[in-house]
Amino acid sequence: MSDITYTSPTERVNTWLDGSTLFIEFNNPARHNALSVDMWEAVPVLLALAEQDSRVRLVVFKGAGEKAFVSGADISQFEDMRAAQEAVTRYEAMAEAALMGIYNFSKPTLACIRGYCIGGGINVAISCDMRIAASDAVFSVPAGRLGLGYRYSAMKNLVDLIGPGAAKDLFFTARRIDAAEAHRLGLVSRIASVEALPGLLAEYTRALDENAPLTIQAAKFITREILKASPEADLAHCQQLIRGCFDSADYAEGRKAFMEKRKPAFKGV
Repeated sequence: MSDITYTSPTERVNTWLDGSTLFIEFNNPARHNALSVDMWEAVPVLLALAEQDSRVRLVVFKGAGEKAFVSGADISQFEDMRAAQEAVTRYEAMAEAALMGIYNFSKPTLACIRGYCIGGGINVAISCDMRIAASDAVFSVPAGRLGLGYRYSAMKNLVDLIGPGAAKDLFFTARRIDAAEAHRLGLVSRIASVEALPGLLAEYTRALDENAPLTIQAAKFITREILKASPEADLAHCQQLIRGCFDSADYAEGRKAFMEKRKPAFKGV
């Protein structure tokens, strides 16, 4: 199909087609492009269109403005969306649909990262096939500071990409790392100065426009098959542990401390 028109279901996600590249831009700059509910929900809708569009050979995810790719979830919605048990279930299902939609998309995807790439931003980036970053990029997985449970799929993507040692280091400490360390760990493939990032991105858009799409799609599918979870993985227990995090007093404390901009006092219950 080539008569598809891309219209985002929310003003907080911009989208446009440039040649054979579809751009999906997170547009919440007042909150450093933190992901609100409508932004999560927009992603599968746009990818479903791109899946059917023969013009699209690459989807690029980026953040609006100069400060952030994605700075995590929109904390202003935490009380409404992640406090109650039913809301947690809905929120996690919504985020999972968006992230797995990116991961399972048949065509190549690329995260072009400037500034903050935190929490949910890393999840978006590691769901993509490729990641490039400006030298001003900052990365962190702050779940340990909030008492959040992390989904199996998100943890697996991180471990598959950078290995279990580096993944546990970032996850357990919740520390921030710069673009250079992210490159050393393999979290991003290439880095460039802020000024040179558009040129680096153009290198990828040209390559994907010129190279054989069926060959690339076959390589993507086969790589995904190689990385599939072991049948011995205890997914039910993984889900139980995640549920326990969201049901805990520590999660309530972490959420409250985050909103109050203070250190949480976790008790392990």
